[in-house]
Order: sequence, then structure tokens, then C-alpha cells
Amino acid sequence: MATLAELGLAAAPRDHPLTYPGAWPADSGLLHGDRMLPLDRLVHADRAPVLAVGSNACPGQLRHKLDEFGIDSPLPMVRARVSGLGVGVSAHVSRLGYVSASPVRSPRALRHLFVLWLDRAQLEVIDASEGVPLPNGNFQRVWLPAPDVRVAFADGTVLAGVYAYVNRHGVLHDGAGAPRGHPGQRALLTQLLVRSAPLRELFGSTPEEFSARARGDAELCARGTLLFARQKWVTESGLEQYADDGGPPGPGRG
Repeated sequence: MATLAELGLAAAPRDHPLTYPGAWPADSGLLHGDRMLPLDRLVHADRAPVLAVGSNACPGQLRHKLDEFGIDSPLPMVRARVSGLGVGVSAHVSRLGYVSASPVRSPRALRHLFVLWLDRAQLEVIDASEGVPLPNGNFQRVWLPAPDVRVAFADGTVLAGVYAYVNRHGVLHDGAGAPRGHPGQRALLTQLLVRSAPLRELFGSTPEEFSARARGDAELCARGTLLFARQKWVTESGLEQYADDGGPPGPGRG
């Protein structure tokens, strides 16, 4: 079977920030080592279903995260038709050199996203990469139930719900109060820098400068996150109501 490199899926946004959210697979598959293999089924009831809205749908990024902890078990990635959810912009600057995506409530939205079926060890790694369950992390994993968020697979299966990582800081709005969409990293940073002289003072005037300055500088990233709030660019994701719901019993709890 084809390797990630052969499929153009090997590069990780954490190594190449301006490519965020990275390359996504064309269809469902089983991530195993550096290869994408066919899936024998789309539902894995013994695993936790986690919706990927950003770089967690990039096999190269997932491989990087799992390799750091010596996790090499297969990971099913299922392409799904998702309604009721949009992809917004996290209201924080990441130390990896980008501004990441975050899910937002959007009743009329319909798009294709990936569901990751994670075993307990994989879930712990992905949780940790999102700052969960640290009290000061950037994201919280929440359970989004159907029919509020409808997740349907190609075989007709509709999930009872799905986990997603919701940004604790909120999301950036579009200037009219509604969450703005994430257009990709280079376009996003260009738009944000044009709008704000204080942001340019912190991070430079180009996406390349922004990414280079932010990368690995926790203090500068914290100042950028605070600036988003001070400029009144931040709004709620609409998913806050689910934040205290741990989800259904099973491997996804915790």
C-alpha cells in the first residue's frame, strides 16, 4: 500500500506551520506507521470517535504526535458528512507557529470532516497535544450529541455523537459578531496582520515573520492571545453548553 510520502500526506504542520491544517486524505483509511491502508469497517465501537477539524486530520501530524510517545497502533480515519458544525479560528496563538482551527456551532453548515477512532492510549496522546485535561490548556474535549451535530458515514451509519476539541479562549469573529471561517494559515495570517498594527508590532508584517516569531516563544504567543481579546476580536464558539458533559460511558471518558 502507498506510503504517506507517496500520497503527499507525510508533512506535519508542526514542522511547516504555514501549511496548516496540512494535507488530508482523499477518503477513509487506516493509518498504520507511515502507510494508509484500507479499512474493513467504518465503525469501531471499542474506540472513542473524535472529530478532527484541523491538523488532526493530517496523517503526518498524527504520526508525529503518536511517534513522540512510541504509539504505533493502527488508527482508523473515517471521512464523514457533518452537519451543524463549522470550522472557526481559535482565539489563541500556538507555540507551533500558527493560529489553529476550532469547531463552532453552525446549524446550516454541511461539510466533510474526518472522525478518528482512538483507542485509550491514542486518546491520551491526542488529549495531551491539545492541552487536555490540564486546567490551563487551550482546548477542552467535549461530547457533541446527535442530532445537534449529525455525523454520517458512507455506509449510512449516523453516530449518536462525537467528541471534539473546543477552544477554551473562544474563537475569532468575522467583524459582525459571527465566528469567522478558517481559510488556511497563510491567508488567515495575512488577513489578521492587515487588520491590526499592534499585531504587526508583535509578529511582523508577513505570515512568514509571524510564524517564525511565534514558534517556540510561549510568552509572545500569550501576548498575541491576549491581544485578540483586547481588540475585541473574540466571540463564543456556540459549543460552550457541551463543555461540562463528559460524554457517554466507554473508552472516551476521562
